Amino acid sequence: MQNRLVEKKYIVTFILITSLFSLWGFANDITNPMVAAFQTVMELSAFKASWVQFAFYGGYATMAVPAALFIRRFNYKSGILLGLALYAVGAFLFIPAAGQQNFLFFCLSLYILTFGLAFLETTANPFILSLGSKETSTRRLNLSQAFNPMGSLSGMAVASLVVLPQLWSDRRDAAGEIIFHTLSEAEKAEIRLHDLAVIRDPYVVLGVVVLVMFVIIALKKMPRTTADEIQDSAFNTIRRLWHNVVYREGVVAQIFYVAAQIMVWTFIIQYADNLGINKATAQNYNIFAMSMFLCSRFISTFLMKYANSRILLAVFGTGAMLCSLGTIFIVGIYGLYCLVGISAFMSLMFPTIYGIALENVESRDTSLGAAFLIMAIVGGAVMPPLQGLIIDQGNVAGLPAVNVSFALPLLCFFIITVYGIRAYVRRGIS
Repeated sequence: MQNRLVEKKYIVTFILITSLFSLWGFANDITNPMVAAFQTVMELSAFKASWVQFAFYGGYATMAVPAALFIRRFNYKSGILLGLALYAVGAFLFIPAAGQQNFLFFCLSLYILTFGLAFLETTANPFILSLGSKETSTRRLNLSQAFNPMGSLSGMAVASLVVLPQLWSDRRDAAGEIIFHTLSEAEKAEIRLHDLAVIRDPYVVLGVVVLVMFVIIALKKMPRTTADEIQDSAFNTIRRLWHNVVYREGVVAQIFYVAAQIMVWTFIIQYADNLGINKATAQNYNIFAMSMFLCSRFISTFLMKYANSRILLAVFGTGAMLCSLGTIFIVGIYGLYCLVGISAFMSLMFPTIYGIALENVESRDTSLGAAFLIMAIVGGAVMPPLQGLIIDQGNVAGLPAVNVSFALPLLCFFIITVYGIRAYVRRGIS
């Protein structure tokens, strides 16, 4: 059946590759709250602590294109296996990083870990697109991407229930103020040793899980698709991609989407902290946001059967802008509710931008085209430090600086909305 979502011969492969989406979702969302954790225990500014995200998403920018070239030289399965291996190495490097109590060592560990994630995402996303007809490719990717927030929820739950409540550095006085900064150096050293071990352990367990997946994938025979066939030269591919306006603008839109996503989920804890809410409780708001994200992902995948994906992207982008305005201008718990609500509108953005951008890209160009869309994740490395700089200001124009900092996600959602409209117009649908 031509328009079947997943062809029967690809079902097992589809399920197995889709399970990988949860793995990088877990890594993404156990790492986001670590910015706030490192900020306290290592006594860093919001700007310096946000280097966790710079290292994490910088790894994508560094390795996405090499991953695509590797896949072009070999195949999807080899790319997945190498990605899992790098993922495990980065996770296990948390052991010496915690021993050294060195913030930059933690950043290096995350940087290497995301080398693996770059390989996995550069491989898994186009692989899913290739497992069936082009007509259903964006819906298929949305379905697979729906399992990404399941991993994200697991990562958030571990952060909320296992990591953040055990951080001695987040203990507060009766007024809700953190007392860590008032302690002696000896007391701080003891707390730092304990808290860094708490941060380390989930990554070590994650490394073991990744190694198990490595063995399973290694033993499974993967089907070859048209994208596994002989490729054209990288230069010719890049030239064709550059002249594809919808693809080129899609890369730009993806940069701003990932930046917005990481800012919204990373600094929700700082936003809540400004309201006197401790980290563990604040993380519960993040979990609720991710739950909305997950439910909305399934709803939007269903809606794509009846509505054009470009129009949905523009509508959801508009909704995200309205919530961002509430986050900025409403000081108090309702501003936090608006911040949580942004996640419902972000749900379809990544896979939809991805699918629209690659829809008219030739099969021989898919792996490198996917690489630049994954490389666009660099937005998550660049903009969170800028938001951290704003937050460090304390107050801006009579509003809390953390509120004002969400003007950056607002700008991102505006660009995404414009992309959805332009892509719709370019397709010439009345």
